[in-house]
Parts: sequence; structure tokens; C-alpha cells
Amino acid sequence: MSLGDGNIRKLLTQYSAPAIIAMTASSLYNMTDSIFIGHGVEPGHLAIAGLTVTFPFMNLAAAFGSLVGVGASTLISIKLGQKDYASANKVLGNTLTLNIIIGILLSIACYPFLDSILYFFGASENTINFARDYMEIIILGNVITHIYFGQNAILRSAGFPNMSMYATLMSVAVNCILNPIFIFSFGWGIRGAALATILSQSISLVFQMTHFYNKKNTIRFSKEIYSLHKTLVKKILSIGMSPFLMNICACLIVILINRGMREHGGDVSVGAYGIINRIVFMFLMIVMGFNQGMQPIAGYNYGAKKYSRVTEVTKLTILCGVGVTTVGFLVCELFPSMMIKLFTTRPELIAESVYGMRLVFAVFPLVGFQMVASNFFMSIGMSQKAIFLSMTRQVLFLIPCLLILPRFLGTMGIWISLPVSDFVSTVVTTVLLIRQFRKLSGIED
Repeated sequence: MSLGDGNIRKLLTQYSAPAIIAMTASSLYNMTDSIFIGHGVEPGHLAIAGLTVTFPFMNLAAAFGSLVGVGASTLISIKLGQKDYASANKVLGNTLTLNIIIGILLSIACYPFLDSILYFFGASENTINFARDYMEIIILGNVITHIYFGQNAILRSAGFPNMSMYATLMSVAVNCILNPIFIFSFGWGIRGAALATILSQSISLVFQMTHFYNKKNTIRFSKEIYSLHKTLVKKILSIGMSPFLMNICACLIVILINRGMREHGGDVSVGAYGIINRIVFMFLMIVMGFNQGMQPIAGYNYGAKKYSRVTEVTKLTILCGVGVTTVGFLVCELFPSMMIKLFTTRPELIAESVYGMRLVFAVFPLVGFQMVASNFFMSIGMSQKAIFLSMTRQVLFLIPCLLILPRFLGTMGIWISLPVSDFVSTVVTTVLLIRQFRKLSGIED
């Protein structure tokens, strides 16, 4: 089915379904890590808190990964819409080179200062050993992680969403098999969970690379595409700057939350945030699956100047995204204990997590709308507007709330900062999206 003239609903289903399956599996992948660690490493509440402390590094790695991966996948979609296959192949090669360079540099920069970084991220004397044991393995395998996520993004944009899904499912399946073996059977504790993560990504990476080395594919590896081209690199980084800054801000926010939780509530509150973060992530990953399905459709049709189709797929994706976050709101407001008990049986951790969950999910349906709207601007190459939207929520609204409210309300101030910023940023997003829709409509008319 052609991206340029196929039925939008069928196209979104075709491209989103594999991405949603893959992203849901990916969120379950992260949840199973926490569940196995919470029940298999003693004491479980401190192990979960230690894992939570590593979240900022994960955001940092995701920031650099999205800087290249999202930028490259969007650019490839636009190049394919323009029938410029030579440039699309060069983007593929440049993406691999950039991921290798950035992955190595990030590992070299972080490893020697790991303890200091983890304390800054919110570790305490009780959780530093768990955090360090996990991060040492993750940092050593950081290059693999970067390449794996970068190639997965390109698979989707190059017209192979099912291959991307298979790669993710393979990684999840291997991780779920290795986790209990390494943690329980071998007794490797939290290190075992980290090693299972890197090994599972390595196996999926081999699968991805095999596809791109197939000479039958239009988008494939060849010896002349790996040298960095200044123009392409600039475009990749420009488009990818929005998700990069979003993840950098997410990194800063998680640091502020971890440190605030440690100061006002101790390690139990840090662990509660870690659990809630995993549950939030599960629903957001489904929305991201819809976004990934939307991205090649919107990018292709924008490149082909079929603006009404761009608007149509965006509106349909918004409905889907809001639907997902509304389900998340209902489940987590009505049955919070059921979700929390998957991770822990410790009463004080359950109580703190239930309290925080009900506050965090208060306006959760709005989050789906904001995520899709930001992705719309990113999908059509308008990185400046996408950056602005990400900055309004995380820098202009959320960070001030996190710095001010806890001084008066303690941990409650941290929890309510999230829904407050979600609500205000949605108002700004709505205004910009309506204006852009009107511009596209005027151009095509």
C-alpha cells in the first residue's frame, strides 16, 4: 500500500501495529527488569531504588540515540518521498558511523566518574552499590545499545515496520529468558539483569545488520556510505535536536525528582518513583508506537506536498494517543495497588507508590495529545517548533514546579508537579497545532 495514496487509517494500522507491539514489548522489557530485581535481589526496595538512580543515564543515552536515530529516520522518510534513494542510503551509513562515535565517547566520558555521577543522580549510601553494579555493565555495552536503537528506527522509516517489530520482540524474548537465569540461577543479582539487557540487544543487532547487508534491499549498507557528509549530518542532527533536548530535559527532571525524593522521603520514595516511572513508561511507549507509525506517513506525504494527508494522519493519531492515555488514567486511578504489587510486597513501598500514582495520573489523558502533536512537527522536519513544545513542558513549567513546590509540600509537591506541567503545556501545544493545520490547509487550497 502506497504511503502517498493509500487509505490513511489502513496505513496507520499497518505501520503502527508492529511499532506498538514492539514498543509494548520494550516497555514490558523494562518492567520485567524491575520485577525480577524487586523480587530476586535483596533487599528488593533498595535494589529498585538503585535501579531508579540509573534512569538519568538511560535518558542521556536515549537523548544521543534519538539525536541520530529520529533525525535519520525522519530524513529517510522525506528522501524516499522525493525518490532520492542515493541520499537515503548515505543517511543509513552516516547513522551507523555517528552511533558508533557517540556511543564510544559517552562511555569513555562516564565510566571513570561513575560513582560521582550516580550520587549526583540521587544515589545514597544504601543504593550506590546496586546502581554501580548495574551501570558498569550498561556503560560497557553502550555502543551496542546506540546502534541497535538507531537501526530499528531506520527499519521503520525504510518501509520495514515488521522487521523492526521482530528485532524488538527478539530482544525482549531473549532478555526475559536470560533475566531469571542470570539473577536466580547464577546468582549474579543486578549485574545479571544488566548483562541480560546488553546480550539481548546484541542478538537483535545481528538480525538488523543482516537485513541491511542484503543486496536486494533498496536501503542497504555499501562501502561508500559510511564517510560522514557535512550536509547530511547537519540535517540529521537538526531534526533530531528536538527529541535530543526532550531526553536531556527528561534526564535533568529525573535527577531533580530522585534528589528531591531522597531528601524529602528517603530511599522508599525514590523506589516508588522508579515503579511509577515504569508504569507510566508502559502507556507512553504505546503512544510512541502510534507516533512511529505516523512518522513515515506524515514525512512521506509532506515531502510529496500532500498536506491534507499529513493533517488527516495526525488527527487520527491524536485520537489513538489520547485513547491510550485515557485507559492508563482509568487503570491507575482505579486499581493502583494491583499494578504496584507486581514489583514489590513491601507495605511502605506499596503505600507510597499508590499515593504518588494517583497524583501523577491525574491529567494523564492530555499527555497522549501532547506527545502526538510534538511528533507531528518533528515528522515534517519543523524541528524548532518541536523543540519549543518540548521545552515548554519540561523547562518552562515542570522544572520550576520541581524546584519550588517540594519546599512547601515535600514529596507531594514533587508528585503534583507532573500533572500541573502537563496541563499547562497542553494549552500551548493546542494553539500551535491549530495554527499549523490552518497553514497546511491554506497551502494546498
